Amino acid sequence: MSNILGRFLGKAPVPLLGIDIGESSIKLVQLGKSGSGYRLEAFAVEPMPEDTFSDGNIVAPDRVAEAIRRAIKQSRSKARDCAMAVGGSAVITKVVNVPADLSEDDIEAQIEVEAGQYIPYPREEVSLDFAVLGPAPRSSEVFEVLLSATKTEHVDTLREIAGLVDLNLRTVDIVSYAVANAFELVRTHAGIAADEAIGVLDMGSSSSTLLVLRDGRVIYSREHDFGGQQLIDDCMRRYGMTAHEASFLQRGEEPPAGFEDEILEPYRQGIIQQIGRALQFYSSSNSYSAINTLFLTGGAAATPGLAEAVGDEVGMSCEVAGPIEGMRLARSIDAARLERARTALTTACGLALRGFD
Repeated sequence: MSNILGRFLGKAPVPLLGIDIGESSIKLVQLGKSGSGYRLEAFAVEPMPEDTFSDGNIVAPDRVAEAIRRAIKQSRSKARDCAMAVGGSAVITKVVNVPADLSEDDIEAQIEVEAGQYIPYPREEVSLDFAVLGPAPRSSEVFEVLLSATKTEHVDTLREIAGLVDLNLRTVDIVSYAVANAFELVRTHAGIAADEAIGVLDMGSSSSTLLVLRDGRVIYSREHDFGGQQLIDDCMRRYGMTAHEASFLQRGEEPPAGFEDEILEPYRQGIIQQIGRALQFYSSSNSYSAINTLFLTGGAAATPGLAEAVGDEVGMSCEVAGPIEGMRLARSIDAARLERARTALTTACGLALRGFD
């Protein structure tokens, strides 16, 4: 198949740098094996320069490359192979059914035909990949296949960025599937059975994605327009701060006087309402399966008091979590700095784990 999108379930060499390119920052993770588990070898979080994104798309690859260069220097990693991801509206995913007795070549040919029904772009402009998920729930004679596609220009941009930093781009993943991959570690650490559905709200800067995972698969995914940038904007307006100054919570600094009542509580209540709506969308979907635990992850998940307030509002267990929890740390890791960053590292961790597939 031409123009493959990253073979996100394929093998990749290790060590593999997982590089999460977000609108507000670069997150970088390198993992190693430690017995039956993993060890965090290196990590970094580096602010993204302004005017690097427009409408969710990278418009200044050179600025992204420079931020990655700084993150690599900060992490002290020597790895040269990396994994990156595309996400949001840049990705189209669809589960399609094929006869179970088809060979991989036949599946590939059928996927090429099926893709035309779901992709609103000319085929020559699209990078396409698929993964066989296994037998369909209601018929062993049919296999479910995950079709994933993005415009090739998005993949080419990631290749360009990697080249500018002299990295080898080995894997192009999908953000939601990198998060799901990382959360299998969280599920195991929490002792939750694989067949139990869990909710994961990945909270980014300008958007958040609600995922529902079960049996190692994403059974529901929807992006919503809320995130941590609103809190930064509120602080900038109220206190006359720059964006860097308004990010004091991320640096573990003391907030200004009146912050808790004037800024944080209204922001928290607004986010709670948005999460409630996101859960309502899920409950009315065809994929609905009851969830007992909602995990918050991503940079904005660390907002003080948010998880407790959400749990009280939605009537289920709500926890802040990330795959680094319980992981061994290399001696070079600054534990205090890691604690401030740990919820932001989920996607990067999921990408780094592709080196062990």
